[in-house]
Amino acid sequence: MTSLELRRYRLIVQYDGYPFHGWQLQDSGPTVQGELERILEEITGERRPVVGSGRTDRGVHAWGQSAAVDVPSSWSAADLRKSLNAMLQDEIWIEEVRRVSPDFHPRYHPVARSYEYRLGLESRSGSPFHVRWCWDASTAPLNPELLRESAEIIPGRRSFRKFSKSGQPERGEECCVTQAQWAPWGGIGYRFQITSNRYLHHMVRYLVGTMVDVARGRRPLAEMRELLNEPDSYLTTSPPAPPQGLFLSSVEYPPKHLGNYTDIDPQPTEPLN
Repeated sequence: MTSLELRRYRLIVQYDGYPFHGWQLQDSGPTVQGELERILEEITGERRPVVGSGRTDRGVHAWGQSAAVDVPSSWSAADLRKSLNAMLQDEIWIEEVRRVSPDFHPRYHPVARSYEYRLGLESRSGSPFHVRWCWDASTAPLNPELLRESAEIIPGRRSFRKFSKSGQPERGEECCVTQAQWAPWGGIGYRFQITSNRYLHHMVRYLVGTMVDVARGRRPLAEMRELLNEPDSYLTTSPPAPPQGLFLSSVEYPPKHLGNYTDIDPQPTEPLN
């Protein structure tokens, strides 16, 4: 909760998920949330809970994770960002800090979340400069056209129960996907981009794993369509794609929840003419 002495700031957090046991605090190992809270306690003198827009699993990365924290009003956005980046370990970097409305909630208020999955098809995707941030799938050929066709049938409002590790009965199984497409990635392979109002557990990874099996000729495209359109089908998805290829790329919010504060670092710049 905020008070007259506290201000709520939104953080846009980038991190390499390789050394972490996911975003959320847990006893099994280091997490991104835990590292942020440790540094915030060190620089402010008190424990400061950090709330994220959602979990990312062990090994999953982000360049657009959204989080919120309440800190004393003596902290400006610029000071907070500078102090955090000076003390956080190299795998975490704060892209932006901005003051937001006291009722801003990074998990409950998003209207859309976007992910990107990177699929390496060239042998150099196994390089140490790539393999931690993509699925090295260079050992077997695939048909890019079937990748494209598989993604084209994903958008829409429907049940994604088949593409979920575990159910979420309190929230339902319906998601509204507004974008799903494959695009070339750096001469190494392809990247899958998806935007939805919400996701089920491991949903993107199950989608990618199944699309890759279709593109490799291991299952027909018709099965992808049946899994999407018939949640009671006897069919099951392919195994989920490995976590290291997945990135949380952005989280979008209605302006009313962000507020009109000018305390932001770095300051927005005018577009070039």
